[in-house]
Amino acid sequence: MTVTSDAAQRGRGRGAPPHPSGGPAPGSPDGAPRARRGRGPWPLLVASLVVAGLLAASLLVGVYDIGDGEFGTEMFWITRVPRTLALLLAGAAMATSGLVMQMLTQNRFVDATTSGTTEWAALGLLLTVLLVPDAGLPTRMVLASISAFVGAMIFMLILRRIAIRTMLVVPLIGIMLGAVVSALTTFLAAQFNMLQMVGTWFMGSFTAVVRGRYEVLWVVAVVTILVFLLADRITVAGLGKDVATSVGVPYNVILIAGTALVAVAAGVTTVVVGFLPFLGLVVPNIVSMVRGDNVRSNLPWVCLGGIALVVACDLIGRTIRMPFEIPVSMVLGLVGSVVFITLLLRQRRG
Repeated sequence: MTVTSDAAQRGRGRGAPPHPSGGPAPGSPDGAPRARRGRGPWPLLVASLVVAGLLAASLLVGVYDIGDGEFGTEMFWITRVPRTLALLLAGAAMATSGLVMQMLTQNRFVDATTSGTTEWAALGLLLTVLLVPDAGLPTRMVLASISAFVGAMIFMLILRRIAIRTMLVVPLIGIMLGAVVSALTTFLAAQFNMLQMVGTWFMGSFTAVVRGRYEVLWVVAVVTILVFLLADRITVAGLGKDVATSVGVPYNVILIAGTALVAVAAGVTTVVVGFLPFLGLVVPNIVSMVRGDNVRSNLPWVCLGGIALVVACDLIGRTIRMPFEIPVSMVLGLVGSVVFITLLLRQRRG
């Protein structure tokens, strides 16, 4: 009888599953499983307190003086609270959807922005404005999500029909597809004198988030909960169709369901705040590098990381040139591009 140490058992149980192609597991350059770090509830509790501190700072930072009697209290509930809730919901949803995309495509460099999903959502939003100009936020949200779902499925179908020889091919395909859709959106906007509106969508910002304009974002909270419920099935589906089918997981159903969740998150977020580039790319990769590749145990960390990153970038944008604001997408784009290049160099060394 072979005796295996408890530490080895824990390392195998919490490490990354082998990649279906026989190569290294995602996020592990040498292919060796990595044990989850930070056992127990304390690290997660500390991280939650840090995120709570950032959210409190978001409530306190702004041009209006919330201590200015009745007027300050009114502005606090009209602008600060809705904005902070929007940051919380959008950050958690987009980070989680990035993790789902990476599992379904078996690629660490994919999220809603590098797969063209957000560009499709913007196209659907523009078509809604053109065809149904009197549509409210719920209608725009639904049609933008449908457009994002169509775009994400087209991206998945393209991946199935080409030979992928390197991990970098997948995000390049998504970026090129997104560029084509973005060009079409810009052309239509120019034809109907809506370039300024489209520019606002592409320049993601929480400036316009006030009471009465953010409530549809609670839909992405449902998306995040559904991802938690489907975490194990999404993990198995990420191992490939053959493996998923062999253990009784309906691969195509999970693929469509996961893609739909990503599309809803991208569509709703685009309608309310615009693009949040690289958020779903940066956070899951950082969490994976620190903790390994156990999807279910990483989900709380991915949510907290998404909230922390978007709130921190928003605070930087609000304070660096106060009383003016730098859109959060610009700060996220700068941070995300640096992390993306770092991941590319790390993957090359691996």
